[in-house]
Amino acid sequence: MNRSRMLSYGITALALGTTLYFGWKFTARSAYESARYSVIIAEDNFELRDYADHVLVSTPMKLESQGNDGSFSRLFRYISGDNREQQKVAMTTPVFMQQGEMAFVVPEQIAIGGAPEPENERVQLRNRLGGKFAALRFSGRMQTSALVERENDLRRWMEKQNLVAAGPVEFAGYDPPWTPGMLRRNEVLIRVE
Repeated sequence: MNRSRMLSYGITALALGTTLYFGWKFTARSAYESARYSVIIAEDNFELRDYADHVLVSTPMKLESQGNDGSFSRLFRYISGDNREQQKVAMTTPVFMQQGEMAFVVPEQIAIGGAPEPENERVQLRNRLGGKFAALRFSGRMQTSALVERENDLRRWMEKQNLVAAGPVEFAGYDPPWTPGMLRRNEVLIRVE
């Protein structure tokens, strides 16, 4: 192979690598505001957290669909300007999911000023009261069997810590769908007394 062709391939590979790196950097979780909390106890992948109050924009969903039932699209349209003020709202992390609902956290500055009202009747704003939550962080895809297993792990840890559940299980996803499973940040959360 001649030197000119090798240089061309090298430049192409460098350009592609740079594009992929910056594409990842600007769509990865570090580019988004996250729901605020402080850690009270940390042990391996388990934590007891104290969350601040948050405003959520939520919509009905079937948990096993993980957004493929149109729920993610409805919320994405809301933050893209499908609201009464036609205001764009920055994406945040995590996406909270529980049986029957998917929700995005409204950025703090927008929540303080009053979040725009949704246009879609299946999308609504609601307050998520802060408080203490037991959490288990894990990677991989959010498949039903993995979620059940992680929930059971979290409940066993809660028993050891003498923590009593005060709400249903929630799941949180921090990454865009194209993130490889081993690099994904997922969590199981349970509000505690």
